[in-house]
Parts: sequence; structure tokens; C-alpha cells
Amino acid sequence: MIDSKITIGIDGGAKMKKALITGITGQDGSYLAELLLSKGYEVHGVIRRSSTFTTDRIDHLMKDESVYNNRLFLHYGDMTDGSRLVTLVERLAPDEVYNLAAQSHVRVSFDEPEYTADSVGLAPTRLLEAIRVTKVPAKYYQASSSEMFGSTPTPQNENTPFRPRSPYAAAKLYSYWMTVNYREAYGIFACNGILFNHESERRGETFVTKKIAVAAARIAHGKAKSVSLGNLDAVRDWGYAPEFVEGMWRMLQAEDPNDYVLATGVGHTVREFLDFSFSKVGLDWQKYVEFDSRLLRPTEVNSLIGDYSKAKQLLDWEPKTLAPQLAALMVEYELRKLTVEH
Repeated sequence: MIDSKITIGIDGGAKMKKALITGITGQDGSYLAELLLSKGYEVHGVIRRSSTFTTDRIDHLMKDESVYNNRLFLHYGDMTDGSRLVTLVERLAPDEVYNLAAQSHVRVSFDEPEYTADSVGLAPTRLLEAIRVTKVPAKYYQASSSEMFGSTPTPQNENTPFRPRSPYAAAKLYSYWMTVNYREAYGIFACNGILFNHESERRGETFVTKKIAVAAARIAHGKAKSVSLGNLDAVRDWGYAPEFVEGMWRMLQAEDPNDYVLATGVGHTVREFLDFSFSKVGLDWQKYVEFDSRLLRPTEVNSLIGDYSKAKQLLDWEPKTLAPQLAALMVEYELRKLTVEH
């Protein structure tokens, strides 16, 4: 049975569930914060200190006076600072911890392998260690990735061997196994969500789906003439991020900790995503796409398609939005933005 709103206090009374989210200002973090707030949680997010604010994805939540500083709180912290993570976990004593913070761009990981190893691989270990040493009985979610499967045959599920093909994927694999080890060695309720590509209107602009959606809208409005892309033959399983964060939450409501694949089970090439997007504005993408070899990875991952049967069976989770609908949503959003700008 999934209890979405409350836990029971020591005195037998009801108390609000408390969640800690690293990476709250990212795509997934912002949707997860919305979801948890809608379920009555008190939500705490970790943000890095910088000279500029990067909270645009959660600004609408911060402007809601009924939420901000009542049930939504932001704390400065850095995933490379283990002592700060210990302090936060000990002081906040969250019921659930969602680790979504990372250097999340696969191509960039080839240029910055050491930083990627630290932020993607070692950082989750610091957070798990904070839970262990403070003895806070928090349930832990680790954002693992389909990139860990690399060149293994599709469809990929929880029993598929891993073969990472990038520094990002290798670092994710380290954090995956550390999550399993902390679960087995210390009895921490720790889950890996092996998420396949999930996109949305809030996707960062360096990711291929966002680049395509932005280009389709801007070209249709006469504000751009082309878009530069790399490998158009790569096959990916693209789902909708708000649906995937629901799956994250469901993992921590299950009776026992486990690892789950979240995916749509349907693969499409980048060419097909271009077709879905540009057809929305009545254009032929082949007239506007330029090849840029700098966007190719040194080692490519040809095809990732997930089998989410376990999540469907044990969590009652399944996707509703597939790539054609996803592309339409993303292009429509970019078109609305351009209309507002006028």
C-alpha cells in the first residue's frame, strides 16, 4: 500500500513527510518538487552557491507564498562537500532523499572525465555515507541511467549486463553499485532508478531533443536558418519527465528497496524525432539540419530501448506519453515562448 502524504510520529499523531532533493533546480528535480508538494510533503532542495540564480525551473514554486518557506526550503550545498551533506541530513532528518544532482551531459563527460567522475560517481557515495553515519532512517533514491547499458543488445532490463561507453556512464555505474552495496551492507532503503531518456519542456538546451524543438520553432518563425547535430542514427527510448518522476516516488513507497528500469519500450532514431518535431511546424527538417562532427562521441551508443515490465508489475507504473506526442509538446512550448516574446 502506498501512503502518499503522512508518516506517524512518535506520539502516534500524523506528521508531514519530509524529502531532500539534490539537483532540485534541474528538469527532474523541479518536476519531483512539484509532485511531492502536491502530495503534502515538506520539500528541501540543495542548490550550489553562485553569483547568479539558476532557479528558473522552480521560480513558480518560489513565488507561491503558500508554499515557499512553508513547505519548500532551499539550502546551499555542494555534492563535492561530504561534511556539508552530513550536516544537512542530520539537521533535516528527511524521510526520503532523492539524489538527482550530476554533470548530466554524456558528450561533455568525454571533455571533463575527472569532474564527471566526482559529481556523478563519488557524490552519491558521500550522500549515502551521510545517511549511514547520521543513522537517519531515510529512504534513498539514486538517479541511475540507461547509458550504463552502453552497447548491450536491446531491449534492456534490470538483468541486462552493463557495458558503459562514456565517462558519464562509467561514473553512473559506480554510483549504481555503491547504492546496491549500501543497501546490502548497512540495510539502507536504497533504490536505483535506471531511467531511459526522459525529456520535457524544461529540458536543458544542450540536449538533442531540446535543440531540435527550439530549432523547429525558431526556423518556423524566421529567427534561425539551421541547426547543427551529430549522429542522426542513434536510437533512443524517449519518455516524458513528469511521468518518470512519479516512478521515482513510487520506488520509495514500495515495501522493499529494489532497482527498476523506467522507459517507454519504444525506440526512435534522432532522424525520427526531427520528423516528429519539424512536421509540427510544416517543415522538412532535411533542409535545415547541418552535420557537426564535434558533436559525435568518441564511442557511440547505437541503441537504448528499455523494458519496464518490473516497474509495471511491482510499482503499477507505466508511461503514457511517447516520442511523437513528446516532440509535439516540446515544439508547442517553444512556439508559445516565441509568441510571448513578440
